[in-house]
Amino acid sequence: MSAWDIIVSEAPRFFTWWNLKFLVEALGNTLIASVLGCALGYALGFALAALRLPQLVPFAPLRALCVLWVEIFRRIPFLVLLLLVFFLSQFAGLEAPLWSVAVAAVAIRMSALAAENVRAGLESVRPTQWEAALTMNLRPWTVLGRIVLPQAWRVILPPSIAHVLSMVKETSLVSQIGFIEITFAAKMLTQRGFSALLTYGTALVLYFLVGWALASLGRWAERRLTTRATAPSPAAPRAASPLPAP
Repeated sequence: MSAWDIIVSEAPRFFTWWNLKFLVEALGNTLIASVLGCALGYALGFALAALRLPQLVPFAPLRALCVLWVEIFRRIPFLVLLLLVFFLSQFAGLEAPLWSVAVAAVAIRMSALAAENVRAGLESVRPTQWEAALTMNLRPWTVLGRIVLPQAWRVILPPSIAHVLSMVKETSLVSQIGFIEITFAAKMLTQRGFSALLTYGTALVLYFLVGWALASLGRWAERRLTTRATAPSPAAPRAASPLPAP
């Protein structure tokens, strides 16, 4: 019996209302863990990258702590980080729900990756622009938001999109703590007697749809921000030409 014959024979029994509802709930859990975790992690990563700038934070020990955070959590495998967050929450007696453990692990991991992306983008802007803006008595955070950051988006966004897509795929590891996401749902359906080709094939399609949607959104944001950053300023009105001398 070929693989296609297996899929055709099991499809009516597999794509029932309860199985589809189960898969949609697992898809929602994957989106919660990945999108919410990446959003929180990126906000924390942006703060870490900004605090590493000597123009904003002259206190060197604080900048060193930010570097230490990034270097530690960039080098720990995500599965190890996930288990650390899970067992530390249990040791502290927090009794946190599994989705919050998954979000926290993704956010910590993403914060380290995003901090490096943002740092590279901010450092791509010439230091002379910082110096010129500061000599005009602009506040450092104003310089960051109004002058430096709009120029840094073209460097920040492409690797950030790639890291978000990577984190979506790595959320399959949160099934190790019992969190029901797409991969765990496919495993449970396989244990109910369905073909692994059908269950994991469905999981493949769901991961592809999530990745394609996030990649399209990231490309749209990249075009929008880079176009706005490179848009020419309105031309100044031309002065009236003097009358010819008599």
